[in-house]
Order: sequence, then structure tokens, then C-alpha cells
Amino acid sequence: MRIADIKPQADLSLIITSTDGRTGRFDVKPYLDYEAFAALHDYSEFIKVHNGSYFIEWDCGADLSADTIEAKLT
Repeated sequence: MRIADIKPQADLSLIITSTDGRTGRFDVKPYLDYEAFAALHDYSEFIKVHNGSYFIEWDCGADLSADTIEAKLT
């Protein structure tokens, strides 16, 4: 999967659109217990998500691969 667009949501999930047109929700909350994702409890940090096409990343250094996102996309 290649990521075309990311829209952060107030419930700490992301609306992800792939380049082939699929759209779904990815819940980030299960990852927030990991140290790398701890800063994302702060919504102002959470919305600083960047699209790397085959991954997403935040300013705090946390990242997720497109494969991980695709596997959990609802």
C-alpha cells in the first residue's frame, strides 16, 4: 500500500487514503503505551503527522509502516 493522504482525528485515529483509492480508519491509541509514541497523547503533537508514502511519521520520531497501517485499517 502507498499512502496518498492522512487526516488526523480528535479520537487519536487517522483517516488514511491509499493511492489506489481505498480509505479507512487507523486507530493509533493501541500504540500510545510504547515510549516512542508517548508524545502523541498530546493532540497538538499527534496532528504533526507526515506522509512518507510507504510510512507515516511524527516530529517526535514515532513512525508506522504502510504495511502495519494496511493490516489494521478498518
